[in-house]
Amino acid sequence: MAGRTLTDAAAYARLDIDVAAIVANWRALQVAHGGRPTAAVLKSDAYGTGAPQAAAALHAAGCRHFFTAHLSEAVEIRALVPGSMLSVLNGPLPGTEAEYVAHDIAPVLGSMADIGWWAAHARPLGKKLPALLHVDTGMARLGLSPDDVTVLAADPAMLAGIDLLYVMTHLVAADEPANPVGHAQLRQFAAACAKLPPAPRSLANSSGLFLGPAFRSDLARPGAALYGIDPVQGANMQPVARLTARVLQVRDVPTGGCVGYNETWRAARPSRIAVLGVGYADGFPRALTNRGAAFFDGVRLPLVGRVSMDLTTFDVTDHPGLAAGAWVELLGPNRLLADVAAEADISPYEMLTRLGRRYARVWHG
Repeated sequence: MAGRTLTDAAAYARLDIDVAAIVANWRALQVAHGGRPTAAVLKSDAYGTGAPQAAAALHAAGCRHFFTAHLSEAVEIRALVPGSMLSVLNGPLPGTEAEYVAHDIAPVLGSMADIGWWAAHARPLGKKLPALLHVDTGMARLGLSPDDVTVLAADPAMLAGIDLLYVMTHLVAADEPANPVGHAQLRQFAAACAKLPPAPRSLANSSGLFLGPAFRSDLARPGAALYGIDPVQGANMQPVARLTARVLQVRDVPTGGCVGYNETWRAARPSRIAVLGVGYADGFPRALTNRGAAFFDGVRLPLVGRVSMDLTTFDVTDHPGLAAGAWVELLGPNRLLADVAAEADISPYEMLTRLGRRYARVWHG
């Protein structure tokens, strides 16, 4: 499988995605889940890596459960995952009923209003419609409260017309194994499920898969780990994304000369500055100003001056062979995603999902 949005000749920067690594990570997560069913969360364009490409590859590898955040994301990939469960985590919006049914997409119902809406739509159709039920056990975002569960348990007819595929919850701090909140959530989730009609359960996210057998369920829902982000130390997910950018110019700056907006960097010696066609409009963090780096031929190139909207500058004084047209590494073997994110004081999740659409995207494997 391969594809791109621009030819390399037209690109200022290029994002290479290893789809085979996404599949390998999914298989490793299946093992962590004890061989039990393991879904793929494809929200935010598969965390910026390309949802259609990831969906097709994962489906070919045997994945049969997929999640997105928005209905539009699910519609985009529906034809690529035939015969699979496809569900929308953020829940239904009024007026979208027909689209859910037409594309065989199961909403996640996270409120009493959601349940009433979906059941009311099922009744005139004369058939049950698939859905998942979200129970809140401490995240306080989406999901049924304990009081909602009690009301629903007292009147299970409210679920008439709904084919309940799974009851799910979302872990608050699965990346903190010593945090007792996870086990408190297990207890609360078990208590809620005991009140509800019998249904399979879905629990662990990427980090939760590494908390041990108690956190295994009928369906895990990993996201970030699929795309090379280690959810816990030692998870050893395979890297997926490599970002390179083209050198547009190499400029000479004298001692005392400044580079970039507001003169935030001043040359302490005669310097050579490489200008790259990538900036914060491409999702390259502005917070890397005067602290980030690139690599060329294994040599570190310090980022100097401010990251601007479309351009970023690097000190290449100690690499005289670097010239206009060269490609340098911004993410990759020498610039690990987690390390770059830490330098920018953001999470690896944010770093990956913010990568923009202007890159030439190339998928491998």
